Amino acid sequence: MKGIPLELLAPAGNAQIGKAAIDHGADAVYIGAPRFSARAAAGNSIADIAGLVHYAHQFAARVYVALNTILTNEEIPSALDLIRQIYDSGADGLIIQDLGLLECDLPPIPLIASTQMHNTTSEKVKFLEAVGFRRVILARELSFEEIRVIRAQTTLELECFVHGALCVSYSGQCYMSQALCQRSGNRGVCAQPCRHRYTLSDGEGRRIVENKYLLSLKDLNLSGMIPDLVAAGITSFKIEGRYKDEAHIKNVTAAFRQEIDRFIAGSPQHCRASSGKTILSFDPDLNRTFNRGYTRYFIHGRKEKVGAMDTPKSTGKAVGTVTGKGDGFFRMQGEGLRNGDGLCFFTSSGVLAGFRVNRVAQDRIYPSSMEGLEIGMRLYRNRDHEFLRRLEKPTGIRRIGVTLRFRQNEHQISLEATDEDGHQAMVTFDVSYEAARNPETVRGQTAAQLSSLGNTIYRLEELSIFPESPGFLPLSTLNQLRRETLEQLTRTRLEEYPRWIYAVVPNTTPYPEKEMDYRANVLNTYAQRFYSRHGAIVRESALEAGVDASGTRLMTTKYCLRYQLDACPRFTRQAAAPKEPWILNDGARTYHLIFDCQRCEMYVHKGKN
Repeated sequence: MKGIPLELLAPAGNAQIGKAAIDHGADAVYIGAPRFSARAAAGNSIADIAGLVHYAHQFAARVYVALNTILTNEEIPSALDLIRQIYDSGADGLIIQDLGLLECDLPPIPLIASTQMHNTTSEKVKFLEAVGFRRVILARELSFEEIRVIRAQTTLELECFVHGALCVSYSGQCYMSQALCQRSGNRGVCAQPCRHRYTLSDGEGRRIVENKYLLSLKDLNLSGMIPDLVAAGITSFKIEGRYKDEAHIKNVTAAFRQEIDRFIAGSPQHCRASSGKTILSFDPDLNRTFNRGYTRYFIHGRKEKVGAMDTPKSTGKAVGTVTGKGDGFFRMQGEGLRNGDGLCFFTSSGVLAGFRVNRVAQDRIYPSSMEGLEIGMRLYRNRDHEFLRRLEKPTGIRRIGVTLRFRQNEHQISLEATDEDGHQAMVTFDVSYEAARNPETVRGQTAAQLSSLGNTIYRLEELSIFPESPGFLPLSTLNQLRRETLEQLTRTRLEEYPRWIYAVVPNTTPYPEKEMDYRANVLNTYAQRFYSRHGAIVRESALEAGVDASGTRLMTTKYCLRYQLDACPRFTRQAAAPKEPWILNDGARTYHLIFDCQRCEMYVHKGKN
C-alpha cells in the first residue's frame, strides 16, 4: 500500500449488512457489541462479530465494535468480559464513551473516542491522544477551520461523519430523553424527543410557531466535500446508520466509494485503506434513499438553515407538481413515475401525507388515495420502487486482483498466485507429463480452467502458462490445483493481516477542564478515579444516576431557533426578535431556551411543569 490511506467507514446493524457494506466498497465497518452500544437495538453476538471480522480481513478491511455507553459500577465487569471477547474475535478497534474503562485492565485493542465524548477542541483531542486513544470521532458540528486547528495539534487519526441523521444536540450532551422518560441516549435507548412537535412562545405568551418539529434537523450529506475534508486532515469518512436497512447502506456506501475513488485517482499521495475492487450493477443515488432533506450542517460555518420543521420523516426527492385531477387519478408535470412508487406531499394544513402509485397509464397516475391532494401541490418520491427492488438483489461484487503463473515439467505441475497486495501462495502436484495430441486445444483448456475463479474473492489480472504447449491434464486436476492455490492465498492474507496492537499506559496528563458537572457523564467510580488522576474534579454524577433534572440544561446545540426563524441579531441585522424568554411546549412539558451569542449556541433547559 502506497500513500496515505483514506478509509470509507460504513455502519453495520448486523453482520449481513456489514458484509454487504464491504462488498459495496467500505474499507471498514462499525458494529454494535452485544450490550452497551449507543444503539441498544443494534447489538450483535460475538460469533456474528467474529464472522464479520473474518470476512472483512480477507479484503484487508477493518471492523470496529461500538461499546459506547456510560456504565454503572455493576456493569463494568460485564463490559470488560465483553471487551476481551471482542478482542479475541479479531476486531480492529473499540469505540467507547466511558473513560472509566481506562482505569481497568483492557486488552491491547485500539481505542476510538466516540463522538459522544464531545470531541470539539484541539485541547480535548490532544488529551485523548495522551491517555491512549488511537482515533477520535469528531463532533458533527465542526467546521473545516475547526478541523484544521485540531489536525495541527495532534497525530491521532481523525474520523468525521459525512452522511446520515443528525442529533440536534452535541452528541453526549443531550439529556432530554432521560429527563422525559428515563431513556438515555448515553445509555443507548434515546426516545428521540427531538423528532416531536413543539409550540414556541415568547416571553409575553405570544405564539411564534405552533405545532412544528422545531428540534428536528435535516440529514447530513457531505458528498462533494471529500477533497476539502482530506485537506482539513480527515482520513476516515463515516456513514451514520446502524438502524438503516441493507438497501440504504448499499446505496450510500457505493456512492461514497465512487467519490473517494475519484479523489484518489487524482491524488497519488493517497490510497485506499483496503483491497479489492467493487463492481456495481446499479448507479448509486443519494437522493433515492431515506432522507429528511440534506444539509452541509456547519462544515462552512453557519451558512444555511438546517432545521426540518415540517416533518421528521423522509420526504425523499422532489419529482413534480400536480397539474390536474380526474376520477381516481391525477396528472403531474415532472419526473416519470412507476407502479409501486411511494409519493408524499404537504397538505394545505401543512401535514405530510402520502400514497402508493397503483398504476401509471400514459399521463394518468392512479394512487392508492387522493385524500388531500390538490392541483399545484409539490410531490416527493420517498419510496423508489424500482430502485429498491434492484437493491434487494445482489448489486455489488468485490474482488482482489491476482496474477497466476502455471508451470509444468515432466514430473510436476505448480500454480503460483500473487495478489494485488503482494501476498503469494504456491501449490505443487506430482503429475506425470503427458504430451498433448492437440497442443493448442490443451493450452486453451488449461487457460480456461485456471481462469475460472468463480465465486472466490479474486479476479484474474494476468495468467502465464509455461511451457507454451503444456501437456494434457484432467480438468479435475487443474480445478483442484487452482482451488488449493487460492485457498492457500486467502489463508496467507489472513495470517499476514496487520493487526493493530495498542495498549493503554496510565499516566497523569492534565485534563483540559479542572471542574465539571453532570455533563461529564460520570456514572461509576472508575470514571471518577480517571478524572481525579488527571487533575479534574467532577462535582455531579450523570443525570442517569437519578438526579433531578428540573431547571437543568438538557441540550447544548449549535442549531439555533433564532437563526432558523430569521430572528438572529447577529446574522439578521434588521430582525425584530420576539421578547425572551422563548419557551417550547410539547403539550405536557415546557422547556426554556437560552441563547449564548458569544459561543453561537442554544441551550434547552427543563422548565418546572
